[in-house]
Amino acid sequence: MFPSMPKTMSRLFRPWLGSAFAAFFMAASLALSGASPAAAAQGSQDPQSSLAASPWAEVEESKVRLVAAVTATGEEDSISLGLEFRMEPGWKTYWRSPGDAGLPPQVDWSGSANLAAAELFWPAPRRYSAYGLETVGYEKEVLLPVTARLQQPGRALSLNARVDYLTCKEICIPRRADLTLDLAAGAAAPTSFATLIARYAALVPGPHEGGELAVERVEALGAGDKTRLRITARSGTPFGDLDAFVEGPPGFWAGRAKLRSLAGGRVAVLTMAAGMGPASPQDDGKSPSLITMPLTVTLVESDADAKAGAPPVRALETRLTVTAGTETNGLGGFVGILAIALLGGLILNLMPCVLPVLSLKLLGVIGHGGGETGAVRRSFLATSAGILFTFMVLASLAVGLRMAGLSVGWGIQFQQPVFLAAMAVVLTLFACNLWGFFEIPLPGWMGDLALRHSGHSQTRPHSLEGQFLTGAFATLLATPCSAPFLGTAIGFALARGAFETYAVFAALGLGFAAPYLTMVAAPQLAVRLPRPGPWMVTLRRLLGLALALTALWLISVLAVQVSVDAAANVAVLLLVLGVVLRGLAGDKPRLLSLPRPWLRVVAGLLVLMALIAPGRYENATIPPPPSDHLWQPFDRAAIPALVASGRVVLVDVTAEWCLTCQVNKKLALDRGEVTQLLDAPSNQGGVIAMRADWTRRDDDIAAYLAGFGRFGIPFNVVYGPAAPQGMVLPELLTPARVVAAVNRAGGKTPPG
Repeated sequence: MFPSMPKTMSRLFRPWLGSAFAAFFMAASLALSGASPAAAAQGSQDPQSSLAASPWAEVEESKVRLVAAVTATGEEDSISLGLEFRMEPGWKTYWRSPGDAGLPPQVDWSGSANLAAAELFWPAPRRYSAYGLETVGYEKEVLLPVTARLQQPGRALSLNARVDYLTCKEICIPRRADLTLDLAAGAAAPTSFATLIARYAALVPGPHEGGELAVERVEALGAGDKTRLRITARSGTPFGDLDAFVEGPPGFWAGRAKLRSLAGGRVAVLTMAAGMGPASPQDDGKSPSLITMPLTVTLVESDADAKAGAPPVRALETRLTVTAGTETNGLGGFVGILAIALLGGLILNLMPCVLPVLSLKLLGVIGHGGGETGAVRRSFLATSAGILFTFMVLASLAVGLRMAGLSVGWGIQFQQPVFLAAMAVVLTLFACNLWGFFEIPLPGWMGDLALRHSGHSQTRPHSLEGQFLTGAFATLLATPCSAPFLGTAIGFALARGAFETYAVFAALGLGFAAPYLTMVAAPQLAVRLPRPGPWMVTLRRLLGLALALTALWLISVLAVQVSVDAAANVAVLLLVLGVVLRGLAGDKPRLLSLPRPWLRVVAGLLVLMALIAPGRYENATIPPPPSDHLWQPFDRAAIPALVASGRVVLVDVTAEWCLTCQVNKKLALDRGEVTQLLDAPSNQGGVIAMRADWTRRDDDIAAYLAGFGRFGIPFNVVYGPAAPQGMVLPELLTPARVVAAVNRAGGKTPPG
């Protein structure tokens, strides 16, 4: 179509290429406008609707005509028309924004009678690549719907349309067609073209009802020649093949989008090169920033299994303002993400979810008092290995789920009732061991989990297997929590490829294992501690109580997630398990005079029953959460309308298993200044608070989080007139921080 040129030259010429084409096209079309009057007269007519279509204006490679959806003007003030193009194989014409080259059809309605205005609509286009250029348009056939508004409804309409258009194959040919169509006054009846016009009108991109398909945000990344746009879109159903066409002010250009699917295909992230060229070839000034620039984004989705040229499945057109995005690509960005992950893993040690595991950490350190440095190193290396191994297992699960097209997230295993029951069992075993209920190994894996700190076992070398499993257990129990920097690192990892996922999770593991690795580097810190003695009995009992309370918390989550009956069933089984384990203490069994082997069998059966108990209540009816007049259920589709009306929307994505979420509620969201703000009489609906409960699996919430590049909770965001695309809050909240964000989103100055 056009000779090849370097991409840098192509980008330079983009701003004025269309103008040059227009000048050439208008000059050539004047010479060719009368090239085929005979062909125009020979155009075929549909006998049934001969009064509702102009003759074909036909040339060698294409033809065009004007058609109407009705036989007469009727009583309406507007009439549906169509500008129909048919092209020979291999030829195409252009969309309203043709891309790197080309010219869209232009219509001059001068000479029409009783026509107030005519609005041309553009069905979803396709992208074409040739000679290093990206163009956008149509091939084979297309109909551009037209809405003609009458000056005097009920009277006859006489249409005169001069159509200038460009058709291209290996070469481009400008064409001009003069079309006429008269519609008499009188009762309007549908023509055979009505269905055709309606079919193409349905392909015109526009907003989707209920927000079933939406563009969440448009962000600018980088600067100068390396500027890129990142478009985040979401869908109620998984996307098919997706393309994005972006239009801006004169001089703006955007390249082909690179697509990345998230949240099981329900979130799409499209990244493309973009920029503003100079106003003219002589202007070598700096390109203006894209930040705050209003752009029109058109998404076109096609069926991946459909034949080439098939009509799109869905199309969307929306107008958004560009915001500044976070750049995480390139070597520097990747190294920065690894540093953030390392720091996030370190801070994770201080989060509420990890506090119950501090008992195991504390005993691990104290138990080495007066010991050998070599044993200390081996013990803490085993714990660190358990942490890193578990993080790699979590990374493998994330990669596998993503390859299977499923949603992934940080802590989503806590949405599985069996996992909750298993964690409660493990916590119960740890607590019973710390209380001295059993001192000998239990059968199989239960014995491996037992920490040998009781009685005379305190003097034996630490079990490396037990230390390894302690690290693994600490990691699993930490996953319901989020820490500062953790959300950014996890979001990067789960939105990229397998290599980045494993690398970021490894950095998280190293950060989380840093306290243990410190003891490996300086084992004398543990060796110089006081030797274990009778004082540790009281300490072990207190720390065992902390683990038991954590198990009780997991059972309460099970009550919300499945049913109260399921939680009560598991609680009773674990209570009986504790009694049985108590019977194993000492030299002789003290429970119903049963032999020790029988007690071990009973303990194993109780563990098995606790694991399968939640499945019996899988279809139980879950009671609705308690009502809160300050918070309403999450409704993503309602947010744009609320923001357009001038309101501020505060969204809290939470779950019963997320301890950081519960801390945020207690310390920030459900008390103090935030409660006063939401409950104040002056609020009058100005601030709408929505709460999304992710205790159970919910693909809509997962897709919502992925739209922000987040895959874990807590997650809080504020929308408002000054932040229509949402302002994300940190993982840890304070009342002042929330109120300040609400004020900024509403366009108000935060209180001093």
